[in-house]
Amino acid sequence: MSGILHGCLPDTEYFEVTARSGHCYGVWVTTPPGYGDSTETLPLIYVVDGNWSVGLTAPLIVTQADPYLTVAPYIQVTIGYAGEEAADWAHLRNRDLVPPGEPVSEEMLATVAAARDTGAMTQEQADAYLAKLADTHADVFLNFLTEELHPRLQSRLRVSETGHGLFGYSYGGLFVLYAWLRKTDPFSTFGAGTPGVAAAQSQVFELVDALPEHGEGSWAPQLHITLNELEIFGDIPIYRQIARNVLNVLEKLRAKGLSREVTNTMLHESHVTGLQASFLSYLKTCHSR
Repeated sequence: MSGILHGCLPDTEYFEVTARSGHCYGVWVTTPPGYGDSTETLPLIYVVDGNWSVGLTAPLIVTQADPYLTVAPYIQVTIGYAGEEAADWAHLRNRDLVPPGEPVSEEMLATVAAARDTGAMTQEQADAYLAKLADTHADVFLNFLTEELHPRLQSRLRVSETGHGLFGYSYGGLFVLYAWLRKTDPFSTFGAGTPGVAAAQSQVFELVDALPEHGEGSWAPQLHITLNELEIFGDIPIYRQIARNVLNVLEKLRAKGLSREVTNTMLHESHVTGLQASFLSYLKTCHSR
């Protein structure tokens, strides 16, 4: 890892790394209060969509010092895009966070077309957004996190052997759900905020159907899913479709006997404001002392 810099966020170090795939990523590592005065090993919580999420999630590391909460100490690792690609994060994330072969729903096509027609997207941006959705590689990005980035962080930080977490929101939440369904090491907790299951024919349903029945004595890593009220009751069709699909996923998971391992919370937020609230809900639910 080269190009190590200190970012403007407190207790945060920024560096850039080129993956075996050839893609370059920016990584923010945020350490908790008192980290420099301790020798304790800590779990890592990985957060995707760093160009958007780091400013909203990294400051919540102070919740570890809140006497009214029971959030256990952790180190946050936030991953985004670096250099000139940072400006294109909104469609590059489609490549990295959406599982390979995931269908693009009619609702998504209509949403992108509407954004173009209203000027929220240029034609070039709309074309780039859909082009990345047509060639998705969440499997490659997941391998980067687990096989490349995690071992490097183990060599430079005081990292515990267990207790690591993965959090994502929207398409990041879809990525987390995909990683959970694959029971991906080294993660033992997964936080999926409004997972972007945009298509009724999503392969997520096939992966859930393929899960074995969860009997007594079996083990599954903890998954926490959040949805927002305005996604379910608001007037934006794509969010209502995603919410319906996520509720369908939850029903299927309950039928598999995973009620204890899969928790869920409804937040009083919109899709945009729900990111920070979803991350805090994940911390309080899955990462307590």
